[in-house]
Amino acid sequence: MTTDLTEIKQLMALATGDEKHNASAHSTLDVLWVLYDRILRYDPQQPRSEARDRFILSKGHGPVALYAILAAKGFFPSSELSRFKSWDGILGAHPDRQRVPGIEVSTGSLGHGLSMAIGVTLALQAKQSDRRVFTLVGDAECNEGSIWEAVMVAGQKKLKQLTCIVINNHSSSIEYGDMAIKFEAFGWHATTINGRDHEQIYAALSQQDAVRPDVIIAEIAERKGA
Repeated sequence: MTTDLTEIKQLMALATGDEKHNASAHSTLDVLWVLYDRILRYDPQQPRSEARDRFILSKGHGPVALYAILAAKGFFPSSELSRFKSWDGILGAHPDRQRVPGIEVSTGSLGHGLSMAIGVTLALQAKQSDRRVFTLVGDAECNEGSIWEAVMVAGQKKLKQLTCIVINNHSSSIEYGDMAIKFEAFGWHATTINGRDHEQIYAALSQQDAVRPDVIIAEIAERKGA
């Protein structure tokens, strides 16, 4: 079983082509690794089990890090990574829930994942399930108005099972200032961390507010494309 990021990076290197969005994928790598290695409850042999936690990659245009981790965890053979975007492979430039085991929703059109995560959280509440829902968005993706509409709804409904991770690699053309304050204004519990520090990531992902949805602002020092 893969136990460190060296092997994950080797798997990521199997996927080639400009559309792998290498910088975007690497910005999410540490958070995704800790999430799948230490936090999420799942069974790769039963990827649709009702007992699983849910993860939605709203930042769907850079899925190669997620693909590599899913392969390492046994959701599908790692050989699929070398067939990235090939006509007979399952891994596309955007994740497809119909083709890739472990993918909850098909994403890539930015700004939609958080809203879908809200829907999934409400469905779990209706089932009286305590499973958690995580979604990952990019800082530039937060230019989408639908993100802030979703932020308001989740705060108003007090969706304590929901955690949003914002990868802030400062690629947005808009300077947000302190993003944590903005989420808190809409009723979220916010934490800002170093998005490369695994212990900070683990501590933030482990916490769950008793009432409010959680947001983790994961600061990535290098800018996109660096």
